[in-house]
Amino acid sequence: MKHEKCLGTVLRRVIAASTMTSILTVLVIVLAVVTALFPPLVLERVVNNLTAGRGVALSLALSYLGLIALSGLLESGQNVMITVFGQKVTHGLRSALCAKLRRLPAAYFTSHEAGKIASRFVNDVDTVDSLFTDGIVSMFADGCKVVSILIVIFYKSMGLGFLMLLVTPLLFAMTRLFQKRMLKAQLENRVAVSKVNNHVPETIRNIRMIHVLLREKYMEQRYDDYIGESYRATDKSNLYDSIYSPIVIFVSSCVIAVMMVCASMGGGIREFFGISVGTAVAVIAYVGQVFAPLESLGMEIQNIQSAVAGVKRIDEFLVEPEREMPDDSNAEKSSDAVPIVRFDHVRFGYGEDSDVLRNLSFTVSRGEAVTFVGRTGAGKSTVFRLLLGLYRPLEGRVLIEGSGASGIPDEKKRRLIGYVEQSFHLVEGTVAEQISLFDPAVARKQVENAAKLVGLHESILALPDGYDTPASEAAFSQGQFQLLSIARAIAASPEILLLDEITANLDSDTEQRVLDALERAAKGRTVLSISHRLQEHVNGQRIIRIGGQL
Repeated sequence: MKHEKCLGTVLRRVIAASTMTSILTVLVIVLAVVTALFPPLVLERVVNNLTAGRGVALSLALSYLGLIALSGLLESGQNVMITVFGQKVTHGLRSALCAKLRRLPAAYFTSHEAGKIASRFVNDVDTVDSLFTDGIVSMFADGCKVVSILIVIFYKSMGLGFLMLLVTPLLFAMTRLFQKRMLKAQLENRVAVSKVNNHVPETIRNIRMIHVLLREKYMEQRYDDYIGESYRATDKSNLYDSIYSPIVIFVSSCVIAVMMVCASMGGGIREFFGISVGTAVAVIAYVGQVFAPLESLGMEIQNIQSAVAGVKRIDEFLVEPEREMPDDSNAEKSSDAVPIVRFDHVRFGYGEDSDVLRNLSFTVSRGEAVTFVGRTGAGKSTVFRLLLGLYRPLEGRVLIEGSGASGIPDEKKRRLIGYVEQSFHLVEGTVAEQISLFDPAVARKQVENAAKLVGLHESILALPDGYDTPASEAAFSQGQFQLLSIARAIAASPEILLLDEITANLDSDTEQRVLDALERAAKGRTVLSISHRLQEHVNGQRIIRIGGQL
């Protein structure tokens, strides 16, 4: 898959993949705009016939009603197509972000909060969605409406056309002014409401101290102040909203009145503004249609401005440095003579001057059992992270079967390494999916065999829907979750098993059950485990000390 380097590249790819949707959206918008121009023209002809004493044909009346209905349908179709187009953009963008997420180094996740990363996928992508649905595309549609109506007005009355050219920019400027003031007031209200929402739990949490210090009146006054801020902001927003519509109606009425007065005058002015009664009715309808899209254009510009920050954050995320694929041209050829794991003079640290591992070298033969011991913080878990390819060493090499650990493809990695953590992490899905992790290459038979090997098969079958039971915290005990973690690690039949202090939080009975399951799971595999204590492990395992002597 091609790696997207910026938001523009992603959007071009998404739009190119949705060419038919894009073309259909533009076509529906154009048809909706053009169709909306015809009902007033038909009405003009009806009124002119009536004023001339001629009858109105049934076909003319039916065509008027039909055009109104068609215009409404196309308007609804336009909204639907804009929504569909926005959803395709959103889906494509989120897919690109997920693909990017897989290519990021582990260091990115340790230096960025999970909530902020999640906000890229939710809030920022939603702003890009609004950029199209309530911004660019909608602005294109409303802009077409305004331009087409002004062209028809010019065609019907040159004088009214120039009058509309004079009024429209002024009305648009007034609309933007009101919208900015309303949005500012709404933002002030949100800030005030957040203060109110924060003040209540803060008061409850510190209620004893408030009583002891006799600060009840102070806290009550602060609450009243926040409520007052919210009230004033809401009142200001409602004021702008209440006076805007009357102003628009007044301006519209003034334009129509000026047109009528000028059309009734003599000489060149009448010729400049001269229109028939039917044309006057049509023009009045057109003038009324201009102001609604003008108001929408103001909001759409505001949406585009608001989306800029989200677009910038997504762009910053997409250009984050990705995991580098090492050059394995000098990789050792895999054979029984080549160690399955090799650390070659490895130096690694999470900061510039904070080395965790220095000049670490060791090898692990195929089928060997090795335990890493050392004090807390010595770097035992770091060894596992380097083996899993989450980090690259600053110096030296970390090789698995002769290849750089960080360069092993994710698909191959699960069939090479099984990792059992200290605690089990549930994923959304069934019990079977807890073991397979939605990997299509892990068949149901493999899932069941893994569960049988660790001794969970009968317990799972006892659940309401067996392996298809939705997984929950209440479904298993702590020990059973640890067994489930082992089943998850061995489901893909990996060659290497990594065990990270998996019995640290278990009682003695449960610990023995887990150790028995591990003994069965370890047969025929290379096993690397982490421990603080030597006596936890079976005799005969090779001990590698990390960070010096115990």
